Amino acid sequence: MKIDMHSHFFPLISQAEAAKLDEQRAPWLQTNGRTGQIMRGSQPFRPVHDALWDMQRRVEHLDEQQLDIQIMCATPVMFAYEAPIERALPWAQLMNDRAIEMTADYSSRLKVLAQVPLQDIEAACREASRAKTLGHIGIQIGNHVGDRDLDDPALIEFLTHCANESIPVLVHPWDMMGGARMRKWMLPWLVAMPAETQLGILSLILSGAFERLPDSLNICFAHGGGAFAFLLGRVDNAWRHRDIVREDCPYLPSSYVNRFYVDSAVFDPGALKLLVDTMGSDRVMLGSDAPFPLGEQRIGAGVNEHPLLVQSDKSRILGQNAQTFFGLNG
Repeated sequence: MKIDMHSHFFPLISQAEAAKLDEQRAPWLQTNGRTGQIMRGSQPFRPVHDALWDMQRRVEHLDEQQLDIQIMCATPVMFAYEAPIERALPWAQLMNDRAIEMTADYSSRLKVLAQVPLQDIEAACREASRAKTLGHIGIQIGNHVGDRDLDDPALIEFLTHCANESIPVLVHPWDMMGGARMRKWMLPWLVAMPAETQLGILSLILSGAFERLPDSLNICFAHGGGAFAFLLGRVDNAWRHRDIVREDCPYLPSSYVNRFYVDSAVFDPGALKLLVDTMGSDRVMLGSDAPFPLGEQRIGAGVNEHPLLVQSDKSRILGQNAQTFFGLNG
């Protein structure tokens, strides 16, 4: 079983539909045959191709990549956390309904994660539960909402709701730090995005949030957990020697690696080995970040062809862990 648990989609949202959210900044899709452009208002945002919105082409891609199942989630530009809730909730509902419609003919091969309006936790909890009844197998959220990180009490309330409702959560970095210092060379994606992911993980560990969250929470961080595995030794060292780091975190930070998962999208054999050594092979799941250029182009090759991982580890990462995490065993 080969399951890619981190890939993206974008429904055929028109400019008129997007304008109901925000005429100037809401994303929509402009297509021309097999190519397209994600637009924000009248401005181009990202060139894309048909596997992002055409599910027949998507399944052909799965066959080409020898994937049994691919789990799709929103392109993060769709989150709309900055919008008023009276616009953001209908937008999330539209996206979630459209996702189920898109995959209806391919539901055994294509699974979807919903999006929710995290700026209003009550509405987000309701939409997470509604999406589960529609057939979504989990939720994707951003790693922060404005200046509020995952340890914010309202976001802890949302994560607790997901734990209690058995709704898995994928945390994806977005709205990256850095500003004007990262204007070129895709630096927000190459530098700030891994830092945002590490920030999300450490906000849960160092705040003591994992002490308050149910053990039943299934939460995964994208992109191999960002910089977390490489810098965990630095965090443990700080916890041992600085009381301000220990203030809210009762146990060594590395002892919390059994509370969350990461995907395998690190693109380097040494990095993947470090990730598996840090997290354990039962906490890493195959994730490609397809169908974008920064994703794994031969999905699963980094795991399958790894010279140092044993076959049992590869099997867990390629599919078994995702089956358990998303409850796909039945």
